[in-house]
Amino acid sequence: MARILVVEDEKTQRLMILTLLKSHGFEAIGAENGAEGIELARRHVPDLILSDIHMEQGDGYSMLSAIRNDQATATIPVIFITGMADLQVMRQSMQLGADDFIPKPFTQDELLAAVNTRLEKAQKLSLQASKKLEELRASMSITVPHEMRTPLNGILGYSDIMRKQFDDLEPLEVGRMAERIYKNAKRLERLVENYLLYAQMEIQKADLHKRTDLFDADTPNAEKALENIAVLKAGDFGRSADLELQLTPGHVSVSPKYFSKIAEELVDNAFRYSKTGTRVVVRVENRNSLFSFSVTDSGRGMTAEQVSQIGAFVQFERQVYEQQGQGLGLTVTRRLVELHGGSMEIESEYGKGTTVTVSLP
Repeated sequence: MARILVVEDEKTQRLMILTLLKSHGFEAIGAENGAEGIELARRHVPDLILSDIHMEQGDGYSMLSAIRNDQATATIPVIFITGMADLQVMRQSMQLGADDFIPKPFTQDELLAAVNTRLEKAQKLSLQASKKLEELRASMSITVPHEMRTPLNGILGYSDIMRKQFDDLEPLEVGRMAERIYKNAKRLERLVENYLLYAQMEIQKADLHKRTDLFDADTPNAEKALENIAVLKAGDFGRSADLELQLTPGHVSVSPKYFSKIAEELVDNAFRYSKTGTRVVVRVENRNSLFSFSVTDSGRGMTAEQVSQIGAFVQFERQVYEQQGQGLGLTVTRRLVELHGGSMEIESEYGKGTTVTVSLP
């Protein structure tokens, strides 16, 4: 049984709506004004709120703002009942997060139709969210253990050989094993950092109050930071000769920490998923008050469907390619870019290569 909160200061109108809803099997709760509506919404968390806009003690706008700013009630659908359904009222209501309108006067059938339509839509969205969550959990149950186990096995394996056979190993062999342990540890560290950053951004995406720290810093000489990261990554892959830089000066309204993360993920992917001897081009273009840079490789590329499916814990063609990667790097990059008011575009052709372009304020 769906629970509906009716917020209406006209007693006759409120009782009429409550009676109608109860006669059609709904659990209906009444509030005399916006202030009481806020209190009852927090106490009962209804499935839908029907509310007048103009009321003496707390109007519909104030109530809607309070509901949308409270995590417990933020997703409750709200339908405004108003005798002033002009464009200005509708625009202001939509900006605050209203879901629908019922203009006065209205018939009982019109009211019930609007209620049922909104409840059905909310149910569909809930089912879609639940399905997405189950898919994510299923993907994580397979991907996360494998991705963490692979570098961990390298660390344990080489360290065990060094521990048990130290006296029989030549210094050069010890050095090589130590280097492999270090690279596996760095890979594991990066993976853990990405998971933590992804979780942090999911929280920031849902709560605007926790996003302010993103905008407190700036990266001057962004092209220099980009050059340093690209050169370092090329060296890590032993492909310094494959790197081509086309840079122009610029700065971004992003902290050096987050800008470095964005650049590192894109350049790392370009080298990781392309062959030695093929070019990786890092290019900067400043246009329309934006710092825009792209990373292009001539690697395996992606199909249009694969590009559209990019998300956390998704890796394509795992049975063919053994490179590490769970789709989290590109997801973290995209979220960081979007949280800073930028955009990220991916152009890819399967078997020929990929270009990722990031534009930041």
